[in-house]
Amino acid sequence: MKRKALLSNELSAIDGISVLIEDAGVLLDLAEEAGDAQAAGEAQDKLNEAKAAIEHAEAQRMLSGEHDRLNAIVSIHPGAGGTEAQDWASILLRMYLRWAERKGYATETVDYLPGEEAGLKSVTFTVAGEYAYGYLKAEMGVHRLVRISPFDANKRRHTSFASVFVYPEFEDNIEVEVNEADLRVDTFRASGAGGQHVNKTDSAIRITHIPTGIVVQCQNERSQHKNRAFAMKLLRAKLYELKLKEQEEKMQEYHKEKRDIAWGSQIRSYVLQPYRLVKDHRTGVEVGNVDAVLDGNIDDFMEAYLLGLKGGDAGAPPGV
Repeated sequence: MKRKALLSNELSAIDGISVLIEDAGVLLDLAEEAGDAQAAGEAQDKLNEAKAAIEHAEAQRMLSGEHDRLNAIVSIHPGAGGTEAQDWASILLRMYLRWAERKGYATETVDYLPGEEAGLKSVTFTVAGEYAYGYLKAEMGVHRLVRISPFDANKRRHTSFASVFVYPEFEDNIEVEVNEADLRVDTFRASGAGGQHVNKTDSAIRITHIPTGIVVQCQNERSQHKNRAFAMKLLRAKLYELKLKEQEEKMQEYHKEKRDIAWGSQIRSYVLQPYRLVKDHRTGVEVGNVDAVLDGNIDDFMEAYLLGLKGGDAGAPPGV
């Protein structure tokens, strides 16, 4: 039924574009025959609607990967730069939450570790909505910020880095085999601002996958059972991503070495000083309105990245 609904939506979109173009043609004929300027204006409006609908359909075409329609799990980690980098990670978190809000997506923070002075040390959150993973996979990589540091009394320019990792949140019908014997499960007391429940029970869960060394944790829910369920979901997502990377390495020696969260490995630079510009180093897209970008207006970067991948993006590895 899901597949049927998706196909029906695609067909309806195509039909809607056809109707708009036909209506524009009728109005243009009327404008030419009767010299009706109002009809000509209405025809232009119809064409503009058709153009916007076609651009939207093209964006949907770009998101044709096997898991692009799934929800996304996003993790942000500060890199080189200390407190400045931790603050930059919190700015990126706000940017993605605002972007999700603009798209009508639902978000939920599942793990948050605040910084000692400002910002955050790490955060993991989910983005729920159609094509959430398809869009957000374009954000995976190192993000660089250049600005006058608000934490420097001498008002010097600082460069900070943060990494963004994005995983698909697999549906129940997508299986990644996990052997319980390979898991080490630890419970601990959740940290937070306080309350009647926080720090009183060992509800937080940390799961270590021994063969790979992958560690996941969740402390957002009061129930240990719910925290474990989400931690297992996150573990399956990371294991799938690991398999995907292994297959890509075999096929094209992709990601030969892990890149540091520092200079030279960034996918995008956000420069606030001495000039103001956001530039994506993969696509060359530049935006001068830095404030709008940091407020969540990042669709131009995503779409340019996805257009560049179209036709060359590797699919899921066989047998996964």
